[in-house]
This record gives sequence, C-alpha cells and structure tokens, in this order.
Amino acid sequence: MTSISETGEFGLIHHLTDNIELKNTSSIKGVGDDAAVLDYKNKQILVTTDVLLEGIHFDLVYTPLKHLGYKAAIVNFSDIYAMNGQPKQILVTLGISKRMSVESVDDLYSGILLACEQYGVDLVGGDTSASYTGLTISITCIGEADKDKVVYRNGAKENDLICVSGDLGAAYMGLQLLEREKAVYLNADEKDAIQPDFASKEYILERQLKPEARKDVIAILAEKGIVPTSMIDVSDGLSSELLHLCEQSKKGCRVYEEKIPIDYQTATMAEEFNMNLTTAALNGGEDYELLFTVPLDRYDEVKDIEEIKVIGHITSPEQGACLVTRDGQEFKLKAQGWNSFE
Repeated sequence: MTSISETGEFGLIHHLTDNIELKNTSSIKGVGDDAAVLDYKNKQILVTTDVLLEGIHFDLVYTPLKHLGYKAAIVNFSDIYAMNGQPKQILVTLGISKRMSVESVDDLYSGILLACEQYGVDLVGGDTSASYTGLTISITCIGEADKDKVVYRNGAKENDLICVSGDLGAAYMGLQLLEREKAVYLNADEKDAIQPDFASKEYILERQLKPEARKDVIAILAEKGIVPTSMIDVSDGLSSELLHLCEQSKKGCRVYEEKIPIDYQTATMAEEFNMNLTTAALNGGEDYELLFTVPLDRYDEVKDIEEIKVIGHITSPEQGACLVTRDGQEFKLKAQGWNSFE
C-alpha cells in the first residue's frame, strides 16, 4: 500500500487525473489550471451538488469504495436528469482520512470515472484535503438543457397524472439487509467464519450499493415529445418527494397504494423483516427514480411505457396530499423519508 503522505496532495491529484480525456464539446479546459473552462453557447446551465459523509451517508464496513465512487457520481447525475437536462461535467472534492492509501483512493476514483464513462460526463476539477472525521465526498455536477425543456418542481396542474419510473423501496431494503449482516458479523465470536447471506437478494443490494440514474427515461420522454409539467428524483422517499411537488406547485394529490411499483425481492425482504411494504416504498429513499407529472391527455402515451407507472393524479390544494389504500381509505402523506439531521 502506498501512503498518501508519500505522494502529497499534488502528487495524488496528478496520479488520479493524469489520464482523463475530455469528451464533451462544452468542456474546453479541465483539470490542471486554476479553474475549468466550459462553453454552453445557447443552453441553460444546470448546477447541483451533493456531499456524502462517512458514518452519515455510507458505512465502509459493507460499502466497496468503487461502488461508493460510482454512487457518489450517480446521485448528482440524477438531480440533473430530474430537471430534464443532461449532465456534462463534474468536480470532485475529497476529504481523506489518514487510514486510506493511494490504492484505496484509486478504487474510489475508478467508480467515479466508470460512472462518467457510462453517462458521458467529464471530470474537470475538484480538490483534496486531509480529514479528521472520516471520508468525505463532495461532487458538483454541471449539466445543460434547452431553455424550453427545463422542468421544475412547481409546474404541476390539477388533473395531471403522477408518474414514477422503475420500482420503489428496493434500496431501503438492501440497506436493511446490509445492516443485519453487519450486526451478525460484529457480534460473532469467530468473524472469519461468518459469510453474509445474500442469496437471491442481488437486486436490492445493487439498488443500495450501485444505483443508476434514469437517463433512459429522459430519452424515452424526449423521443415521444413529452415534457413533464413537474419533476423530482426520488432520493429521500416517495412521500417526501410528492410533498415537495405539491408544496412547490401549490396543489394536492391522490396516490394509489395498489399502483406503487414494487419489486418481488423488495416485497420478500420486507416480509422477512416484518416491515410494512408500502411504508418501505413511501419512505425508504435512495431509489433515484424519477417522479413527474404529465397532462391527462398524454395518458395513452405514458401508460404503455414499460419503465413508467401512473400512480395517481394532482388535485386542488384544498384536498391535500393523500394516499388511497387498497380498501379505499385516505391517509395524509407525511414526510417520513431520509433526514440526515435526525
């Protein structure tokens, strides 16, 4: 293992970024100067940032560094797609603890660069520093969109259809599985003999450790000429995101429990943990699916898209934001999703 103190900050930066090639025409200058230079001509520029803190957002006991790097990039790409844009550049800032070697930072960066390669994004800058509080990853993502195609959270209209991509709750159940196996390992007398029980649970583990941003859904909507009236990504849980859309749009909603898409592995895991499946889907978070609204007259176009499910509709603000259960009861939605300050 190579100590970071041997390479120094600038040596580490050179080591990590020396072979990066820029692919986007908007990337004029990347790593190596005092600032990156970007040229977007007539596009709207989208900028987002996310920070991931060891012990708050991830646990290195069960999170491989390559997966963590990939996920750190993906959560930023997802925010750009949630604006109906395309991510183009990222800046990566790392706070690195003394226990990390150059090789471990290599693993982290390999995940970030893999995500960039898969999604056509350039890494154009960042910073590194020593950290006394564990690993910190802060990524800023820059994207672009046509001026008339940017989608905000505040555009939902009464009677709009509420749609969501993929399925919900899988990442949360993957986290519960990882936490359970960690507890078994830590409480074992002979740790070398412990093997985690992950059989037939690969999907929910991948949703937690290596999520994907829904670039494909944005492409499908563009192909069909559909511009959502409002949109958000599901990072903190479906209930929280629905309330964001309703609050920003000054509207209410009705979402139907029976319409919420849930994968079989998620349902099986919830049963094993004796958890309410709908609660997991509503409040789990980290799904990074797209939640959006479209006009009612686009129903015939969205209902046959395999990756999209219509789960409800927008109402007047007086009716509030409610979940309609399978037996027809209505319950007010509460923001019970992920909150790092709790």
